[in-house]
Amino acid sequence: MLCDICGKRPATVHLTEIINGKVKEVHLCEECARKKSEQLQVQFNIADFLYDFVNASSLEAEKQEKEICPNCGLSYLGFKKQGKFGCSRCYDVFKPKILPLLQKIHGSIQHRGKYPSVKEYRHLSLRQKIENLKEYLARAIKLEEYEEAARLRDQIRELEKKIQKDKGNV
Repeated sequence: MLCDICGKRPATVHLTEIINGKVKEVHLCEECARKKSEQLQVQFNIADFLYDFVNASSLEAEKQEKEICPNCGLSYLGFKKQGKFGCSRCYDVFKPKILPLLQKIHGSIQHRGKYPSVKEYRHLSLRQKIENLKEYLARAIKLEEYEEAARLRDQIRELEKKIQKDKGNV
C-alpha cells in the first residue's frame, strides 16, 4: 500500500480517526507522517503511553489485592492466581467480577445442568410451564379475573396429568 499523500513510498503509518461515528483511515509513509505531525504539532510519546498503561494495570492489581472476602480472607487476586474460591461467601463478594468471566467462558451466567434423558427433559419442561402457569393463576386471582384463573387451572391440571401419564409408562 502506497502513501495517501505522496503516492510514492510504502505506507508504514496507519491512522484511524473516528469523528461523529464516521471512520476515516489515512495511510502515510514515514516522511509524510513526520511532516503531518510537525504541521499538527502533535507529539506522541510512546514511553509516556507505556508508562501510563503499566501504571494503570499495576493500580488495577493493587485494587484487586485490596478486594478480600470478609469470611475467609481470600483476595480477588488470590482467586485469580489459584483459580479457586476460599469459601461460599467468595461467590457473593466477587460476583460483579465473576459474572462477566462466567459469561465469557460458558456463554451463560445461569447453570442449567445436564438432563439424563429426553423424557426427563420433557418432564422438567412441563414442570417449568406448570410453575409459570401457577404464577399467572395467582396473579389472575389477585386481579379477580376468575374466568382466566379457571382457564389457567385447567391447563395446569392437563399438564400434571401428562406428567403422571408419562411416569406410568416408564
